[in-house]
Amino acid sequence: MADEVAREIEAGRLRGGERLPTQRAFARRRGIAGSTAIRVYGELARRGLVVGEVGRGTFVRAAAPHPGGAALTEGAPPRPSGFGPPGLQAPDTGQGAAVVNLELNYPVVEGQSALMARALGPLARPDVLLEATRTAAPDGTPEAREAAATVLARGGWRPDPGQLLFAGNSRQGIAAALSSLVRPGGRVGVEEVTYPLVRAIAEQLGVRLVPIAVDEQGMLPDALAAAHRSASLAAVYVQPTLHNPLSVTAGAGRRVQLAAVIRGMGCPVVEDGTWGFLAEDAPAPLAALLPERVVFVDSLSKRVAPGLTLGMLAAPPGHLDALARSLRSGGWTAGGFALEAAVRWVGDGTVETLVAAKRADVRVRHEIVRERLIGAGVKGRFRTDPRSYYCWWELPSPWRAETFVAAAAARGIAVTPGPAFAADGRRAGQAVRIGLASPSTEVLAWALDTLVDVAVGRGG
Repeated sequence: MADEVAREIEAGRLRGGERLPTQRAFARRRGIAGSTAIRVYGELARRGLVVGEVGRGTFVRAAAPHPGGAALTEGAPPRPSGFGPPGLQAPDTGQGAAVVNLELNYPVVEGQSALMARALGPLARPDVLLEATRTAAPDGTPEAREAAATVLARGGWRPDPGQLLFAGNSRQGIAAALSSLVRPGGRVGVEEVTYPLVRAIAEQLGVRLVPIAVDEQGMLPDALAAAHRSASLAAVYVQPTLHNPLSVTAGAGRRVQLAAVIRGMGCPVVEDGTWGFLAEDAPAPLAALLPERVVFVDSLSKRVAPGLTLGMLAAPPGHLDALARSLRSGGWTAGGFALEAAVRWVGDGTVETLVAAKRADVRVRHEIVRERLIGAGVKGRFRTDPRSYYCWWELPSPWRAETFVAAAAARGIAVTPGPAFAADGRRAGQAVRIGLASPSTEVLAWALDTLVDVAVGRGG
């Protein structure tokens, strides 16, 4: 569908400055889901063909798109000379564009597949497979709840297994939590720079995100209180540990301050702990300080693998029924096979082994970042953490995120523009997020060297 719109733009049937239909109208005309329309518009923006303006809509860009915009192989422009990591076989995307994708951020360590397969082998028995592929209730099984409680435990906190529910992944868990907590039209306080899919979830649910200022420890309690005084917040979404994309972690004192403010506000919280497993020394989560208000969401996606994962939610007893209804009505419940796989991975030590390996791997990659990017003398401000699989780069002037992303793509590298993380769609226009997890360390080093060259204008 993005290709079809792109052809209309290239043929001049859609001209620069022309406004596209709303995503809802586009979905209705095409007979597709709203989430698919969001993906189409996101793909058009990634190619540089359109630009979104909050409160106004999505417009065709007047400037030509960056090289390699087409999603299909046919008609893709040739790669420039020297494109891609020297001496390394980079994947051919068929796009003539980025061969090193630093947007994707799924850590994989050596021996991971073998570890996973060892636990899954017994599931191939017909009798075991029959049980594992039955539908599952939102609260899973007693064995799954015990396993999940073990995985979620951190900072001296361990959730009550009786207060655990399951989703297909953490995104579905966040959607179910917000759906059960906030009515359409409600206001949700979030960090001013936040996980991008929260914006898409909020749009689908018809709720409004309210950006809250942050500092080096994340969300500012005073800013949160001020936003609530201005107009009541129905809920708060927050990432206190290894915030994506800023990598900041709230200290114990900041968490106590946030908990005090939220308790005074009287509203519930969705706490996202997806990347927290990398910070073994982080303070206890907000869920430990506000057990009556916090829905804690996590998953196995980053610990194990995104394709066979499990979303885990720890919720206050009084909210379990509403959350379970939300999971069922949204089609967000976990599959029985994923539940059984998780039980086995936790029980045989696979999860623990992979977590240890990924903590070691991220330290190696962070050293590459320090040497090849932060230590290269390039201007701009970097936000990262030795335990973080991403780096937030506030670009030197006169770079803007969209022009830097296009220039990087022309050199074979995909990075995520800062505005994708802005809660209101307008901030962070001069920053990019660099994902560190997916390429090999050799390719990562080459990619960071190339981004430095792009930033200072070397090599075309």
